[in-house]
Amino acid sequence: MTSSLSINASDPTAPTPQNTPSVNAAPIAQAGLSRPTVPDIQEDAEDVEEDETEDPLAALSVEQKRSLAGLLGVQVKQNELQNQFKREVWELEKKYFELTKPLFERRTAIISGTAPPTAEEIAAGEVQAKKDDDEHEPLPAGEETAPITNFWLTALRNHIGIGDLVTDRDADALKHLTDVRLSYTAEGEQPGFKLAFYFSPNEFFENEVLEKTYLYKPEIDYSGDFMYDRSRGTDIQWKEEKDLTKEFEVKKQRNKNTNRVRLVRKARPTESFFNFFSPPEPPAEDDETDLDEEQLEELESRLELDYQIGEDIKERVIPRAVDYFTGKALEYDAEEMDDDDFDSDDSDDDDDEDDDDDEDDSEDGDNAAKRRAPGKGRGEGKKIEAPEECKQQ
Repeated sequence: MTSSLSINASDPTAPTPQNTPSVNAAPIAQAGLSRPTVPDIQEDAEDVEEDETEDPLAALSVEQKRSLAGLLGVQVKQNELQNQFKREVWELEKKYFELTKPLFERRTAIISGTAPPTAEEIAAGEVQAKKDDDEHEPLPAGEETAPITNFWLTALRNHIGIGDLVTDRDADALKHLTDVRLSYTAEGEQPGFKLAFYFSPNEFFENEVLEKTYLYKPEIDYSGDFMYDRSRGTDIQWKEEKDLTKEFEVKKQRNKNTNRVRLVRKARPTESFFNFFSPPEPPAEDDETDLDEEQLEELESRLELDYQIGEDIKERVIPRAVDYFTGKALEYDAEEMDDDDFDSDDSDDDDDEDDDDDEDDSEDGDNAAKRRAPGKGRGEGKKIEAPEECKQQ
């Protein structure tokens, strides 16, 4: 459902939901995230210049226009088949997801320690580990196993794009994340999917499950893909003074009449992974908006970034959680980014050489063009090891 995206941002920032202050538009090319299909919420008619070329239809005879109408009718049938194909692929995706659910449940049991892996599962894992790494050292003989702590926190942080959204404060809460599950909307409902984050009891919020639902538009877009419609998230029930999406500061306030001073505690929005559950709202198609062009562009960027995160959790993190925990997935993600970066930057090599020549003739050399390195997410281009306590087990 998604495609890879070239990332060039050297310092990607966390998304800014509606309850956070306005900052620079969140980058569409967020590190390590996939590019979704998002409708353009801006008024294109005002931005598109009038086409000054001649209308090709004007030169056609009535007979030719009649033939053209027939061609359009054929294309309509082609589009109908394409739409049918996409919808059947969607149903096939849901079918095979149901087949994998017992495996996801088995994974959860092994992570939590409620059920140990079988000898066959361990042996299969050792074979795969050897394929992935020729220097892999076989496990010593034995049958004892143990739960894997901080599994999902590590997996999320090891995703190049998502990891940059997780603050140190968030990590304390995400240590209680026990599972991330995917489900699809029921047949007959608007197509979409739901991400469910399961937490053990913690000091931060009352919710046992935080959910994020993504919905597609019922119709297929011109390119033949589902188009993002909107998303909605769980209202987090924060415990007192534990809201990770806010920072609190104490200020002195002086009474002008009595000259007495009192302390006032104020909250201000801050970056947090948990802003993910408060997505921006797209304007309704039939509603007039008071947003100017710049505000619409920022909103569109935030909507696209929100969808990118959801799609990557669905398409990458959940099915390949073990690879993200070990850091193996980073190797593939970084390779994709490096390939895209080199493809896009090849045309700049000659310019860089010219700039180097100019630099020799300049006194300060500060204006020489430099090749941009790939965006640096957490652990990009290198393997991130599992937590120390896991390695000891």
